[in-house]
Amino acid sequence: MTTTTLIIVYILTGIIGLCVGSFLNVLIYRVPLEMSIVKPGSHCPKCQYKLKWYDNIPVISYLILRGKCRSCKEPISIRYTIVEVVTMLLWLAVVLRFINESYIFTGIAMLAIVAFIAIFFIDLEHQIIPDRFNVMILLLGVVALIANLVFKDNVLLNDGIPWEQRVGGLIFGGLFLLIFRYGSILILKREALGFGDVKLVAACGLLLGIYNLFLAILVSSVIASIVLLIVRKKKKDKKNTEYPFAPFLIFGMTFAMFFGTYIIDWYISLF
Repeated sequence: MTTTTLIIVYILTGIIGLCVGSFLNVLIYRVPLEMSIVKPGSHCPKCQYKLKWYDNIPVISYLILRGKCRSCKEPISIRYTIVEVVTMLLWLAVVLRFINESYIFTGIAMLAIVAFIAIFFIDLEHQIIPDRFNVMILLLGVVALIANLVFKDNVLLNDGIPWEQRVGGLIFGGLFLLIFRYGSILILKREALGFGDVKLVAACGLLLGIYNLFLAILVSSVIASIVLLIVRKKKKDKKNTEYPFAPFLIFGMTFAMFFGTYIIDWYISLF
């Protein structure tokens, strides 16, 4: 791609990323409540004021309204703007990281980011992972698997992850964590992982491959241990409180998707 073309791609990616982030806010709010994502239109949950199109411009509307409802002045959660900006930045990062390696995986990774962000914020607030997002990740893994088999000789259409690694990731992610989940129930008398977490890891195993999955689980476990240790110490928690693990898994999966190949290649080069 020429420099001009890349600049146009980045600008369009940023704009579309903001808009997708705005739609993600609808999913994050409505899906856990089993509401339609179409009706009613966007409105203030307190006064039911129906938002105009100019109230829905990503980031800009929040700044103009100073974070308050135009009608009742109820504070608007900063989460809406965070989701929009994070989606934009991650989409730009995907293009920067993958556009010169695999056109197909660039698109797959952008859609995976959508599912990742939705799962992150929904599980953080409600401690549930809606199946539709796990299914979405699983289907993206299937598409990546098929693309690699069909276009195995085309570098720009093949992300380079062998089908054996993807199938291995699916099996390991599903069976190992399923055993871990029920083992914790038998030994600890409580769930160390929810079933949604197991399905998430299995789906990501197919999408990223078994080596990237190992890295993702390692990163997410380390980050979770550090964060929860700090949180429990500040709250003086006696370790009985359950905390959502999916946000940490999503962080690990995103990290592995972007940097897994580099880290794995570096590790292998040591031997």
